[in-house]
Amino acid sequence: MSDLRSSAPSKRPVRPRDAASVVLLRGSREDPEVLLGRRRLDARFMPGIYVFPGGRVDRADYRHAASALIEDSVLQKMQRHCPTGRAKALIWAALRETWEESGLLIGQPGQIETHDLSDLHEAYADAGHAPVLNGLDYIARAITPARNPIRYNTRFFLIDGANAAGKLHHTSELEDIGWRRVSEALDTYGLMNVTSFALEEAMKHWREGAPLNSARKVPLLSTRVDTKLITME
Repeated sequence: MSDLRSSAPSKRPVRPRDAASVVLLRGSREDPEVLLGRRRLDARFMPGIYVFPGGRVDRADYRHAASALIEDSVLQKMQRHCPTGRAKALIWAALRETWEESGLLIGQPGQIETHDLSDLHEAYADAGHAPVLNGLDYIARAITPARNPIRYNTRFFLIDGANAAGKLHHTSELEDIGWRRVSEALDTYGLMNVTSFALEEAMKHWREGAPLNSARKVPLLSTRVDTKLITME
């Protein structure tokens, strides 16, 4: 196997794109179920790997983000490393990607304004729900290694699966999507390091059952060559 450190040393790393992902847990505090799906075998990024719903931020996410009611403590944690507009867009992207990839809407019963807005707004309206995000927390961040040709700066959010409405279904993005015991997922599904990292952090929050805390530091997973670095933000 060739040494990645010696190949193309002068090539500048690709700038990571903003992305968001949601860890949905439900059930017991000790061994809940987690929502996971398998990426298509022909996907350009992490093919055939089980992941949480998620994806990159689109330009429209900035425009639509005002539709979500977000806890101040969550925004305060995110504002440590990104401006408010980007923080809100990341959260809206997390909601959009979850719906697009699983069919589930995160929120509560209520009304949402749908005039001249997105398909996601229409889906909330049809379900009689609104993106009211009580309990959604920002728990972790990870940056794809610099040597990768496709890179993401991903923020991970945690929400109780009881706050998800709709019928779960397979999509063109995620196959074999379903609820799995966390213990089973960690042991038998061949999760990537970044997915295990986010799931383990989610379990810390889940077992504590603590209220949202803006002062709580958020772990960042990054890689320098072959060494994983976890720092606290």
